[in-house]
Amino acid sequence: MGKTIAIIPARMGSSRFPGKPLADIHGVPMVGHVAFRTRMCELLDETLVATCDQEIYDYCLSVGLKPIMTADTHERCTDRTSEAMLAYEAEIGEQVETVVMVQGDEPMVTPEMITQSLLPLREDQDLQVVNLMADMATVEEFEDPNEVKVVVDLTGDALYFSREPVPSRKKGAGEVPMRKQVCIIPFRRDFLLRFNEMDETPLERIESVDMMRILENGGRVRMVHTDAKSLSVDTQADLERVREMMRGDPLMGKYA
Repeated sequence: MGKTIAIIPARMGSSRFPGKPLADIHGVPMVGHVAFRTRMCELLDETLVATCDQEIYDYCLSVGLKPIMTADTHERCTDRTSEAMLAYEAEIGEQVETVVMVQGDEPMVTPEMITQSLLPLREDQDLQVVNLMADMATVEEFEDPNEVKVVVDLTGDALYFSREPVPSRKKGAGEVPMRKQVCIIPFRRDFLLRFNEMDETPLERIESVDMMRILENGGRVRMVHTDAKSLSVDTQADLERVREMMRGDPLMGKYA
């Protein structure tokens, strides 16, 4: 079996929260939490941080993480991830098999979440990409446009991703599944490269969700449910919530 690596794309120039990868959470920058926790997964051969910013690169080197410098022209995380993957392959002299893209604003990621996301690819050779999803506890979160909602079919494949609250809660259907995308996304290596060669699609542009490109081209995105508590940091308010949620976090004691 070929190598399985994780790549964490991170840049300082976020439009909604500039500088957030280095935002402090209990004495550790956010990108540090993501990388330290990700690399605890025993299914991974390597964990890389892909960045175009010297500050992030230098921080990673200073704490024993492995950064790879990428171009500053990428608009999508998948493009930055691909560049880092190809640079790593050139360094080791072989191709990897699977790449887990872990967004740099998921500081509550756990090694178990990485494992959950990888197992379907190991069990079904026809699958090319997997996403985690989690239940949302509140209607407020369901209606938050920063949270990407997902609707799945009866086999667990994604039907649609949206920043709007889908499915509808207005028809009196009783218990409506309120599920969000968790940005831990394993790709088979060649499919990641093909994905980046595809043109941006209309619904991808409207929803601002990369995975719509796959659905609009007739592909499958397998969704895997996780019970793990996780919150992506899109705003300063999210950062404050995460700081509170991570207070006393048992994994932090292993690296912080």
